[in-house]
Amino acid sequence: MEQHDIVVVGSSAGGIPALLAMAKSLPGDYDASIFIVQHLSPDAESILPQMMSRAGPLPASHPSDGEAFEPGHIYIAPPDHHMLVEKDRILVKRGPKENLFRPSVDALFRSAGYMYGPRVVGIVLSGYLNDGSSGLWTVKRMGGVAVVQDPKEALYRDMPAHVLEYVDVDHMVRVSEIGPLLERISQVEALARTEVTPEIMERIQAEVIIAAQGNAYEMGVLKMGEVVPLSCPECHGALVRIDEGPAVRFRCHTGHAFSADALLASITEAVEDTLWQVTNRIEETNILLSQLGGHFAEEGREGLAELYFSRAREAAKKADALHEVVYRYQMSPVEGLPGKRKRT
Repeated sequence: MEQHDIVVVGSSAGGIPALLAMAKSLPGDYDASIFIVQHLSPDAESILPQMMSRAGPLPASHPSDGEAFEPGHIYIAPPDHHMLVEKDRILVKRGPKENLFRPSVDALFRSAGYMYGPRVVGIVLSGYLNDGSSGLWTVKRMGGVAVVQDPKEALYRDMPAHVLEYVDVDHMVRVSEIGPLLERISQVEALARTEVTPEIMERIQAEVIIAAQGNAYEMGVLKMGEVVPLSCPECHGALVRIDEGPAVRFRCHTGHAFSADALLASITEAVEDTLWQVTNRIEETNILLSQLGGHFAEEGREGLAELYFSRAREAAKKADALHEVVYRYQMSPVEGLPGKRKRT
């Protein structure tokens, strides 16, 4: 009899307090293997395993590539590395980023759903944007159990709220209730693997391989959906649109993957950066023209000095106008999308 003994958890902004509360809620004799992706700085040393080991009864660690996993243990993706599960071992790889992050919640969930099907329990906690929605859709599609933190409790509600919009969730709970819920689920026999079309299985398998190896073009990524007239914000490669249930996402020919919201956020940031660069160049023009005008004024060449001062004033007006454009661009997010952090 198969049990629900593979638990995958994803979180981002506001996720660490939720993870610690979850760890505290776990029973000491819980014998499932727990895998966690928490978005962290790629350059910082992570002490999250030590924090979780102290917070609850189960030991936690960053796994190494190829490590066999055990029940009653928490495995946390190392910074800047995807963590995948395959044949009772853990893969730790630096494949292409998904939703602007490595590690990716979607990549972990997708690998668990593909490999272990109904044995998987997927949990999405606090975070920005919607990393985890596609992965939890896969977990559910493969017969697993979908759990989400109550968005009203989450410090950042975007990730759990997006899941509720796109995935038929089985349980919505507070993080303090996750341990008792997992204990109850572990006592219920896992269902038979859900019938899935060969096309979906082939695509999920290919995406798991891409996360591990990055050979997206060789895996036929351009045949996974419709090629669209957009470029990848990470590498400027060709993008393919993938329809997944009610959601739309994108993957480029080198392997980077984006939800629609993550792609829009990335394009928005690129446009904003370009506007600031143009503003900076115009302000530099104003500075140079003003200095040249001052120089010619000191030389007694008043006509030439006034010409440069006049052009400097024109540049200043253009810079002011661009400042207003950037400000309005920042203050006008698409309705329903999480707001961006404003540039200061």
